[in-house]
Amino acid sequence: MKYFVYLAGLLGLIAAIILVTHQNWSAISGAFDHAGWALLWLLPFHALPLLLDVMGWRALLAPSDPQRRAGTPFLFWVATVREACNRLLPVANVGGEIVGIRLVKWRGVEGAPAAASVIMEVLLTLVSQYIFVALGLLLLIGMAGHIGTLNSVIWAVIATLPLPIGLAWLFRHGQVFSRLESFAEKLLGGPSRFTELLDGARLDDEVRKLYGKPARLTVACAWQVAGFVVGSFESWLALQLLGYPISVWDAIAIEATTQAVRHIIFFVPAGLGVQEGGLVLFGNIIGLPADAAIALSLVKRAREVGFGVPALLSWQWAEAHRLHRRWLSRRKPALTEAPDRKLS
Repeated sequence: MKYFVYLAGLLGLIAAIILVTHQNWSAISGAFDHAGWALLWLLPFHALPLLLDVMGWRALLAPSDPQRRAGTPFLFWVATVREACNRLLPVANVGGEIVGIRLVKWRGVEGAPAAASVIMEVLLTLVSQYIFVALGLLLLIGMAGHIGTLNSVIWAVIATLPLPIGLAWLFRHGQVFSRLESFAEKLLGGPSRFTELLDGARLDDEVRKLYGKPARLTVACAWQVAGFVVGSFESWLALQLLGYPISVWDAIAIEATTQAVRHIIFFVPAGLGVQEGGLVLFGNIIGLPADAAIALSLVKRAREVGFGVPALLSWQWAEAHRLHRRWLSRRKPALTEAPDRKLS
């Protein structure tokens, strides 16, 4: 699986390089000169859609954290780390969620409730994404006047629809994590550190508890849909600054359909080549030149790096600081015992 992800990333990188190098670089350079340093506004702007996602996560985590030990500012930081891991590291859009569970546990939230909130959030993200993609496809069909190029994308989205439905049913009725724990015990020859941390029965129970709170699920899904819609304004703002103004509806449509392609071809790390191809293809439908689409993709890549690298560095600093404190706490008893042994 690891080598498959690496191969997909390499092929995506090659595709991205081909798409970028075959464009009019003088036009792209002119667009960047036109925008100038104003493009840096995209960095703080990205905090807004991310904060909306955090509000949805907070709604799911609230029953297991009534004292709000993991407050919104802390969860926002964790969300930046999760996003950076999934966007910048070859973790197949899964590693960030595992890191997020680990970080939330630092605030005293038990592992099973924290994991259940992340699992349900990921499932609701799929639902929210389908709603957002449906909105984008309807807008593009309305603007294009016919299905045409979108036909294959529509069928691909429909073909992947059983995935969230099947996952929702499995998590609700399938005792997925209890079975996973049982399988791991058979594979490892008995209980282990992994099965102890997994605690499958407890995790299944926490997931079912969240299913029993439809109001919280609806609120979380609404926050996520709002996050997707607000996030599309990044494309609108970037193109305004680059000198290729489009309408708000165009921005929502192109963002939603590009998200759909990245969702369908999720195994390519960072959507290399997928994002560029999607923007060129769907940008053409709304009359956006290929040069502008590539410039927009490069801006998005730069924003991902500019927003994600500090998040990854802060996570590594936090991990190092935590290890240092543990080392000091273990060293302190040894230092207090040494004088006693000397006196005796």
